[in-house]
Amino acid sequence: MSSVTRNTKNVPYYILGCGAFSHLDALVNARREMAPGPALFYVDHFFQNRELSRTLPVAPGDHVFYVNTTGEPTVEMVDALADMARARLDGGQPCCLVGIGGGAVLDTTKAVGNLLTNPGKAADYQGWELVKNPAPYKIAVPTLSGTGAEVSRTCVLLNAARRLKLGMNSDHTVYDQLVLDPDLTTTVPRDQFFYTGLDTYMHCFESIQGRYRNIIVDNLSATAIAMSREVFLSENMQSPENREKMMVASYLGGMAAGNTGLVHPFSAGLSVELHLPHGLANCLALSVLGEFYPEEYAQFTEMRERQKIVLPSRVCADLPDNRLEGLYMGTIVHEKPLSNALGDDFKAILTRDKVLSLFKQI
Repeated sequence: MSSVTRNTKNVPYYILGCGAFSHLDALVNARREMAPGPALFYVDHFFQNRELSRTLPVAPGDHVFYVNTTGEPTVEMVDALADMARARLDGGQPCCLVGIGGGAVLDTTKAVGNLLTNPGKAADYQGWELVKNPAPYKIAVPTLSGTGAEVSRTCVLLNAARRLKLGMNSDHTVYDQLVLDPDLTTTVPRDQFFYTGLDTYMHCFESIQGRYRNIIVDNLSATAIAMSREVFLSENMQSPENREKMMVASYLGGMAAGNTGLVHPFSAGLSVELHLPHGLANCLALSVLGEFYPEEYAQFTEMRERQKIVLPSRVCADLPDNRLEGLYMGTIVHEKPLSNALGDDFKAILTRDKVLSLFKQI
């Protein structure tokens, strides 16, 4: 019998289907009629000077910020973007924020929104239920599928000073409107489509195998896992049908995300210390965690071979001791997901030597 869960918030509105992006104009205009202030657009720098940027519904007074996604979003980057927004807003608030891109951009947009209505810096809100004031209205337009950032209640940021990768976990972080258009994922490189799409598969199987579960999350996870398998065991993972299926799997998986297991802490260590992108870091982490997830490791290997994806090798093999220590600290700090997977005595299993031996295999 399921235990009582906390009061749960999901994204209230979404538009799904090829061509859905054409509705963004009407959605933003509706916000202009309901609230004063300009619209703020946060767009993946990949689209700068490309067709998508030329079709943005930008009105006089609006502001477009291109987000550099060559690395994971950091607390410093979010602080700088929030300062820029405040300068443009001159003491006011926007009618809405629009995030257009993959998980890095969508998380950045959510984090900036939180800082526009809450004092302090991004690092002050890394944790659970620390954001006290509602953010401005936010619209997400994902151009990549898998992270679930478009629907999750967190925005994950790197904090190098604390050797930490952690989100602002709050209901105020959730988007108010989604525009889910599979046509926007046509430009995604093949390897990136695989790495990012597998994030859904991984955080869902971590959730469904952990201690902190409920029947709704279990069923959302099971559905997203099944859809991910269909996509990545098919002959053409980037067919129009599969791109739409992956976008839906990401949406469902994002609602199920929150209680991860071993993959995401190891992935966080790789991102914090070596600045590896989240999707690739996940895949590298799972590639050495077969003893903990034997069935999922075998399925991951089959998917990778079916799609002819070759992971980088010897990423951690020859690192100096200080970098290995950074990997260990960036992993073991994530007590909630590690205890979700292994129990409260997880450190007895994941000793320092054990963690480092796993990293050295990557």
